[in-house]
Amino acid sequence: MNAPQEQVIKMYAKREEIYPREVDGKYARLRWLFVWLTQLAFYCTPWLQWNDRQALLFDLGTRKFYIFGLVLWPQDFIYLAVLLIISAYLLFLATAIAGRVWCGFTCPQTVYTEIFLWIERKIEGPRSARIALDRQPLSVKKAGKKTAKHLAWLAVALWTGFTFVGYFTPIKHLMGEVWTFNFGPWEWFWVLFYSFATYGNAGWMREQVCKYMCPYARFQSSMFDRDTLIITYDAERGEPRGPLAKQQHGNGGSCIDCSLCVQVCPTGIDIRNGLQYECIGCAACVDACNIVMDKTGQARGLIRYSTERALDEHLTPTEIRRRALRPRVRIYTAVLGLIVIAACTSLYLRTPLKLDVIRDRGSMGREVEDGKIENVYRLQIMNTSEQAHIYKITVGGLPTLAVAAADLVRVEATETRAHPIRLRAEHGAGLPGSNKIEVTLTAIDEPSLRVKESAVFIVPR
Repeated sequence: MNAPQEQVIKMYAKREEIYPREVDGKYARLRWLFVWLTQLAFYCTPWLQWNDRQALLFDLGTRKFYIFGLVLWPQDFIYLAVLLIISAYLLFLATAIAGRVWCGFTCPQTVYTEIFLWIERKIEGPRSARIALDRQPLSVKKAGKKTAKHLAWLAVALWTGFTFVGYFTPIKHLMGEVWTFNFGPWEWFWVLFYSFATYGNAGWMREQVCKYMCPYARFQSSMFDRDTLIITYDAERGEPRGPLAKQQHGNGGSCIDCSLCVQVCPTGIDIRNGLQYECIGCAACVDACNIVMDKTGQARGLIRYSTERALDEHLTPTEIRRRALRPRVRIYTAVLGLIVIAACTSLYLRTPLKLDVIRDRGSMGREVEDGKIENVYRLQIMNTSEQAHIYKITVGGLPTLAVAAADLVRVEATETRAHPIRLRAEHGAGLPGSNKIEVTLTAIDEPSLRVKESAVFIVPR
């Protein structure tokens, strides 16, 4: 009796290199439009100036976020949280309507992969030339092309990492440090880290990020339904696939099995096998198939944006658009609209002045030389506007309560200032123990800029 043979089971499949073929068409041009728009915004925004400062700057050192004319402080973190919620709802809404349209056209992974692929094509040539080059033994020519490609990738990655850090450290100051290599440790870390991430993700990992690392691919199906627009292959029209000669004899479908839809796919899938989680919705296969349909004299749309219901029930484009406004989409839109309106209203009504009144716990209420009762406080004043103001301090809540010293304080633009004050009241003005009072700050040059804060005044027993 033969001994049982050992069987080796591999838990990880070796990656097969994907060489996406270049394609031209409506969706390819649209994808490149978004590449230009997103990268112009990313690379140019840090250089914009606003009131003699960087227009968009997340200054973690001073804990101030400058967003054009808006200055947010740690106390305003709720607005950043709301911004993330709005972004999430926009993603949910877009996914419910048009599937992974974000992934296919504006996701940074897609955008930088397109840029890196363009560089690769310019240096190494089209798909067939790249495949042949990789199969060749190492030579001076091959080493030269590979080196040039990776140097170009590294240049883009380093500039991307530098720009990313420029959103957190003033980019003009950062540019001055480039020439002297005088970066701080955190600046070095984040420039190199983000550069390495860009180089690795867009140059080496590519579709692996979309297939295995991105969580969106895993839970996208929960946002899909039968009326979600997805990249679809019309099997009823395309099958049975075969050569053009077979189709001309009436024995085949519209698909001539040219495999161009597979060759242009950045994740290497065959869309004719149905919707797969690896599909990022870039529509490269749609452009490729439409070119083939034009050459073979057939109607476009064998592979197209459509819905499962439209394929099953043969819906017209008008009927597809009508079903797009289904309850799920309306709910997403309504919730998103309410959040945006509430956030904009809150920002519009936001007072660019904050006040904390902190009573000096080391000095209880005491009787001073003129027989009055005195309490000592520290006002923590935060001027969140980009204009300096002089504020008048007034108090209320007890008869005869007043500021003992100067009642004016100047706070510079976007500055926090601790200002000590002494409040005094006539003996007998309040009950023994704690008495509620109010401290009010009013801008001298802008009386509507006013804030009021509660405190307590201690009268000795």
